[in-house]
Amino acid sequence: MSATKQNPWKTIDCDVKYDNPWIKVVEHQVINAAGNPGIYGTIHYKNHAIGIIPLDEDNNTWLVGQYRYPLNQYSWEICEGGGKYEIDILESAKRELMEELGIKAEHWEKLLEMHLSNSVTDESGTIYIAKNLSFHAPEPEEDEVLSIKKLPFEEAYNMVMKGEITDSLSVAGILKTKILLNNKSL
Repeated sequence: MSATKQNPWKTIDCDVKYDNPWIKVVEHQVINAAGNPGIYGTIHYKNHAIGIIPLDEDNNTWLVGQYRYPLNQYSWEICEGGGKYEIDILESAKRELMEELGIKAEHWEKLLEMHLSNSVTDESGTIYIAKNLSFHAPEPEEDEVLSIKKLPFEEAYNMVMKGEITDSLSVAGILKTKILLNNKSL
């Protein structure tokens, strides 16, 4: 059986089960790909996920440490946040970098775009490399308790390889950055 690029699902009805400022959970009554009645639950994210990997002239970077409530564990990550869809993604990335790390960058390069769990959510993310940095006081949101760690980029890469960094945006961004640095493309 070959895959089709056409949507094999038919939506019969949708019911919003939960809605808050960040997500909306919807249950869909469907005719599934096999032609049978079924349900499909989706989570709509109201913000675009953004990640930033700042690199200084010596290829040092910064990680942000914070407790992640859904996982019940502490996590080291690249600088991350959300940006409203009606605001330019790069402008939101600049805000996040300043907010979390107190860094401004003169040079921005889009590293990658990705879907973050496409079987149940429409969440998408964009990751940037930020260079030509200047340093200021961070401006974290009131509910953020952040630790900041400056380290050689190679150390961040090693943390990914050892499983010490597991956040999807961080892993993808760090791995692609490593490839570009090895190819001297950055």
